[in-house]
Amino acid sequence: MIEVAITHAFRDLTLDVAFASPARALALFGDSGAGKTSVLDAIAGLLEPQHGRIVLDGQCLFDHAARVAMPVSMRDVGYVFQDGRLFPHLRVHANLLYGARARRRSATDFARIVELLDLGDLLDRSPSTLSGGERQRVAIGRALLAQPRILLLDEPLTGLHREARAQVLGHLGRLKRELRVATLLVSHQADEVIALADEVVLLRAGNVAGQVDVAAFAAMQVPRVSGSAH
Repeated sequence: MIEVAITHAFRDLTLDVAFASPARALALFGDSGAGKTSVLDAIAGLLEPQHGRIVLDGQCLFDHAARVAMPVSMRDVGYVFQDGRLFPHLRVHANLLYGARARRRSATDFARIVELLDLGDLLDRSPSTLSGGERQRVAIGRALLAQPRILLLDEPLTGLHREARAQVLGHLGRLKRELRVATLLVSHQADEVIALADEVVLLRAGNVAGQVDVAAFAAMQVPRVSGSAH
């Protein structure tokens, strides 16, 4: 269960967002500039809102009024950025181990994540030699191996060509089916949200415009048939 009620004034946007959801796979959907990434940053502790409260599974991560701001390292949040942000001086195996060591994951856990994300042939590669889709799969694996309470995905398919996008989307769908990690996806692509989310929070210009289950969201994406001609 995640509960977010925050306000924060940027120079070009005032973020005023409130939502709560028990969904295992939640999405924030809206146009660029709607405030989606800022919400993720606030949950992760990378942004301290000027007002509000954030609660994850009953634990308060942030409460402005109570002067609570849990350090980033204690939030148990996995964050996958648009560009992956792998450690360039470490090979794929070492990048993944960085996440595993954070939670002392076993060799079995490591092998399972490698198998689910099809990373076996990449383990000895340097990040600089990977394609965009490969980098994102490694970043997702590293985040999962840290055993987060929630996995934050910030536009993870942005910038990928069609084949790589489809491949990463397929892997994310497999992770949703086979793992029990709570996920919060940020996207402005309806097909990604429909494929990966159970519930959707609609953001518009820094505000919540609605909150619907994914079936209702999918129905909203179907072009309306115009009435009879006159």
